[in-house]
Amino acid sequence: MTIRHGSKDDVDEILAFWRLAAEGTDRRDSPEAYLTLVGRDPQAVLVAEIDGAMVGTLLAGWDGWRAHLYRLAVHPEHRRRGIARRFQALGAMRSDAMVLDDNTSAHPTWADSGYSRQPECSRWVKLLK
Repeated sequence: MTIRHGSKDDVDEILAFWRLAAEGTDRRDSPEAYLTLVGRDPQAVLVAEIDGAMVGTLLAGWDGWRAHLYRLAVHPEHRRRGIARRFQALGAMRSDAMVLDDNTSAHPTWADSGYSRQPECSRWVKLLK
């Protein structure tokens, strides 16, 4: 397995992959949003491939102290094989992952990777668009 950064050339494949492998949400995925992301931070999208086929993606942010992990998606046929663990090599002092409460199929993956729910914190969100 190889891990690379997503590029502008990946836009169609990434969006199709998320429809297949990411949990259903109210996200407003679009080519424009993806291109804005990789245009602003070319290292924000990580792509895992096996024999050239996309098997996982992760949006990752790094503020110099913490790694922030968002939108982990692993192809259904490749789950529970350690792909998500490979994405944790960012060297942060701490990493946090945004995991939807209702995305119960993802909870065991994160727990198996050493993450746990932090009861004293919650996510506050303001939609801007």
